[in-house]
Amino acid sequence: MVIQLSIAFAAIAFICLVVFLILTLRKGMTTLAETNKTLGDVRNAIHGLTGEATQLIHTANQVTRDVKGKIKTIDPIFESAHNVGEVIQTVTETFKKNASDIGQSLKQEPEKPAASVKSKNGSIRVNTKFQ
Repeated sequence: MVIQLSIAFAAIAFICLVVFLILTLRKGMTTLAETNKTLGDVRNAIHGLTGEATQLIHTANQVTRDVKGKIKTIDPIFESAHNVGEVIQTVTETFKKNASDIGQSLKQEPEKPAASVKSKNGSIRVNTKFQ
């Protein structure tokens, strides 16, 4: 009788174990189904983002080409402005050099004051010759 009871308890324990195993497997299947659904949503989101990123890259490339074209059209204007600046700088340097030369020549040859000399007959003679 003890053996029969032991076999009955073992059978009941095995049935309980199988029932809990089945319930666990069902929950696992539900979790896997939700995971598959989530992965599908993630894939769709990634495909959407990839499309938007590709469109953004194409737009950025188009804007870059447009900016490069505009820079090429403006470049001659800047080149001309640069040339005008160089000419103005050359003229300014020439004026400075000429002004400096004139200043140096004035410093080297100071004005001689007019000299007055009385002659024998009493008249005053003024020297107006500057060197």
